Formats: sequence, structure tokens, C-alpha cells
Amino acid sequence: MNRRQQGFVRNSLLITGALATAVVATLSVTAQGQSSGANTAAATKWINSEFQPSTLSKAQQQKELQWFIDAAKPYRGMTITVASETLTTHKYESEVLAKAFTEITGIKVKHDLIQEGDVIEKLQTQFQSGKTIYDAYINDSDLIGTHSRNDFVLPLSDYMAGAGKAVTSPTLDLKDFIGISFTTGPDKKLYQLPDQQFANLYWFRADWFARPDLKAQFKAKYGYELGVPVNWSAYEDIANFFTNDVKTIDGKKVYGHMDYGKKDPSLGWRFTDAWLSMAGNGDKGIPNGLPVDEWGVRVEDCHPVGSSVTRGGDTNGPASVYALTKYVEWLKKYAPPEAGGMTFSESGPVPAQGNIAQQIFWYTAFTADMVKKGLPVVNADGTPKWRMAPSPHGSYWREGTKLGYQDVGSWTLIKSTAPKNTAAAWLYAQFVTSKTVSLKKSIVGLTFIRDSDIRSKYFTDNANKYGGLIEFYRSPARVSWTPTGTNIPDYPKMAQLWWQSIAPAAAGEVTPQQAMDSLAAAQDKVLARLQRAGMKRCAPILNPEKTAQYWFDQPGAPYPKLANEKEKGETVAYNTLLQHWKEGKVK
Repeated sequence: MNRRQQGFVRNSLLITGALATAVVATLSVTAQGQSSGANTAAATKWINSEFQPSTLSKAQQQKELQWFIDAAKPYRGMTITVASETLTTHKYESEVLAKAFTEITGIKVKHDLIQEGDVIEKLQTQFQSGKTIYDAYINDSDLIGTHSRNDFVLPLSDYMAGAGKAVTSPTLDLKDFIGISFTTGPDKKLYQLPDQQFANLYWFRADWFARPDLKAQFKAKYGYELGVPVNWSAYEDIANFFTNDVKTIDGKKVYGHMDYGKKDPSLGWRFTDAWLSMAGNGDKGIPNGLPVDEWGVRVEDCHPVGSSVTRGGDTNGPASVYALTKYVEWLKKYAPPEAGGMTFSESGPVPAQGNIAQQIFWYTAFTADMVKKGLPVVNADGTPKWRMAPSPHGSYWREGTKLGYQDVGSWTLIKSTAPKNTAAAWLYAQFVTSKTVSLKKSIVGLTFIRDSDIRSKYFTDNANKYGGLIEFYRSPARVSWTPTGTNIPDYPKMAQLWWQSIAPAAAGEVTPQQAMDSLAAAQDKVLARLQRAGMKRCAPILNPEKTAQYWFDQPGAPYPKLANEKEKGETVAYNTLLQHWKEGKVK
């Protein structure tokens, strides 16, 4: 073959190749067009069949979902894996929203539901190994102090402005999220995106509290009205009244208190979730006390300096010991005998059985399961016989101190995850929190994240079904219930210390003072270990030990023991409380 023939063959092959490439490209464009059309049709189907009601119009929903369809094109066909703890809200995401997301975007999602402790364990393993177990996690914002001090987590503020700009929704509307302050570090960067949120409030049988005979009997004995307790003294009086004076209602034994006490990791949450600050430990400050927070950890210039009173902390101070003392006392005296052997999950359904008058430490995440028709605590018309109200506070509490805990499960991206997986996971995180789906998700799980959902027409029309939940979240009171804050430098390591120290006190094996001394010492050991190991930012620098009296003499926490920890009981009428909320007052 001469050179001219060779050139002809080569040119023929090039032309043929170019034609083939063009055909493939045309087919690809056609396929993409068909795919996009199918995705748009899927979006329409889901808007009409599942995503109602919404705070958006159907046209606005279609526009928002079209952005997801377009942004997801580079990631179609991928499979991402995410993990969250087992809650009604996350079950809805895993079973319904993940499927919708796949049909609408073409990105497949494996959304695993695992226990809260397992979420933390997987997260820690991924941090330490650098190997991806999950592409993203929904974990509690209680880890904000951990995330902001290390370089494992991708700050969302940086990601949205940089590598993730193309996959950040223009309708995300961060200002609409009610928990953003809880997921922001001391450096003012946003580290996590709230996905579900619930508070720890006071629960009571409003129908029993309204009975004239019980009201008269209570006032005759205690000299004040039976109502929502403002302080722990009133809660204790009411617990004693129903357990030992009323005793039975409709032939059924009743109790004035409910709790749990089994030696189990969930016993730790019972205390780390702001029980000590409800008693009055720590300093004033929202979202957390400064310099001493509700765990009793003192921070100076962002550096944790101690947990023990002798280092300026308050974990084993009088207020904290009082908090544990009352927990043990009430559990033994006023709760059902079996409560001491229960875990958090086992005790949760008990008030719905109809023999509990009140519960001081009750999570609003139980609301969905407490309003089911046919329960002894639900009226024939579907309205609850119970109500929720702000938690009462202990005798050491001061105005301006946080009043309780709020759980904020939040999306967290890991730096070690492959960039494409991170981008696809971020799209999913925004989808399940988007305005298109968030109102319906709020109705299913009652774990609000957006102010627009709380103030929607749906919840205005149906507020009477939820026992005060809507009124609470619409009130200024909601900001006084906050998660664990930035004072805690290693939440996973420090949180596990609590149940191990407190369980012996719950079992009567040690005194509350001994238990809290043990806990404070254990937290100081972890802080010392972190100090030696170093952290990227704001590492612990332990204070030298001084006498407890030295610290009692300083302004703020820790405070010395009160001469009288049993102040006069104080209550408020529930309707008065609702009026205060409408007027913009916290309580």
C-alpha cells in the first residue's frame, strides 16, 4: 500500500471515528434528555402524591426540585451511603425520602438506621482511620466542640463557598433553620446542618390537674395551686401528692413521677442533656453557660481548664450534687418500682399507658407516639389529655441560665470522603431538609427544623392535637433549651464517663457526692490527656488545683451549698403560661 493509499485509509478511519463519536454524543444527549424528562416527571409525581402540605406552592416545589435534578447530573448512577440514629423522622427519610431522591436525581441512597452510640462509634473510626464507612452522617450537634477543634469535619461554611458551591441549593435559606446557632463553632463557621430537632420538656396530665377535687385537696395540703411547677420544690410536692395522697384514679394505681435508672449508656444522656443546669449548675449564658457550662466544664479563652471544683469547674459542686440527689430520691420514692431497671427507650412509652401524673424529663420526640387514637392518654376526638410545658428549675438556678436540653441531629460531612461522594451526599442532605419536603417531614416526626414550618397554616390549624408543642416552638422560650455546647472538646470520650459514674449512685452503692467527685476526676483526666496530645484549635489547658473555697469566693459558678435547698413550691396555670408565650415572654 503506497503512502497515498495509507493516507486515504487513515482519513477514512478518522472520518468514520468522528461520525461514530458524533452518533454516541447524540445518543448520550438524547438519553440525558430522556433521563431529565423522567426525573422531572418523578418530581411532579412526588409533589402531588407525598410532599403535601408544603410551605411552598406546587410551582415553587417544582422549581426547587428542578434545581436538584440539574445539580445532580454529574452524579447520576452513583450510590451514596449515610447513617443516622433510629428515630421516626429518620425512618421516614430512609424509607420514603431516599426513594424519592433517587427517582428525582438518579443518585441511589443507602440510608442506614443505627443506634446513637453506633453512629458515634462509626464516626470516630472514620476520623481515626481516614477510611470511609459512610459518605455523610446525621449526628448530634453535641459534637460541635469536638468538630470545631479538629480537622476531621468539613466546615459547611467553607464548603458552600468553595468546592460545594455548585451543589449548594439557592433555596437552602439557612436563616429559616431554628438550630443554626447550635451547629456553629467558636470560629463562627457552620459545621453541621440541622435535620431534626426536639426538646426535653415537662409533661403532665392536664385532665387530672384540672379536676376540682384534686385541686382543692392539693391546695389544702400545700397552700398553693396545683399547676405547672415553676421550681423543683413544686414538682416534688406534686410527685408526692399523686403517689402518696391520690394513690389511685379510676381504680388504677398512679404515680407522681416517671424516670429510668438502669446501668446503661442511656443513663448518661439523662444527665448530660442539661439536667445539671436545670438544677442550677454552671453560669448564665445562651446557648450555654460561660465560662462554666452545664457539664460543669470551665473554659477560658476557648480552652477547657477543668471540670472539678478545685480547678474552677462545677461537675462536683453543690448544685450538681443536688441534681443527682433529687434524681435518685424521686426515682425511689415517686416512680413505678420497675422504673429503676429501665433504659431510656424502655421508659419512654410508660406515660402513654395512663398511670403517670407528670414527668420532669420528657423528650418531645415521643409526641408522635403519644397522640395515637385509642391510648388512655388521648381523648375520643384525638386530642391529648396531657400537655407539655417548660421544665421546672432547681433551687440553684438563676435567671439567664439554660433551662433544658434540645437535641439537634445534624448533617455532618467528613474531609476524608471522596469529593464526588461528598457532593452527592450534600445534595441528599439538602433535599431531606428542603422546604419542598420539610413540612411533611415535620408532620410525620414532629422534629421541627424550620421556622416557616412551625408557623405554617397546617400547624396553626392543628396545634390543639400536639399538647403545647407548637406553642412552645413558636415562643421565645425555645432558645433557652439548647444542646451541649463548645466547652466539651471530645464529646464521645467524655459522654461515656457519665453513666459509668452515675449508675452506682442510682443503685445506692455510692453517695451522690462520691459519684460526682468520680465523674469530675474522670473528666479532668480526659482533658489532661487531650492537653498532652494536642488539638488543632482550643486544646485544654488545665488550671492548677486550688481549694474549693477559693472558687466559691469568685464571681459565678461554682456556687457554694445553699442553707435551704427546699424553697417554697411555685406553680403557674397552664393557660397563663400560654398567654405569656403569646406576649413574647420566656416563661
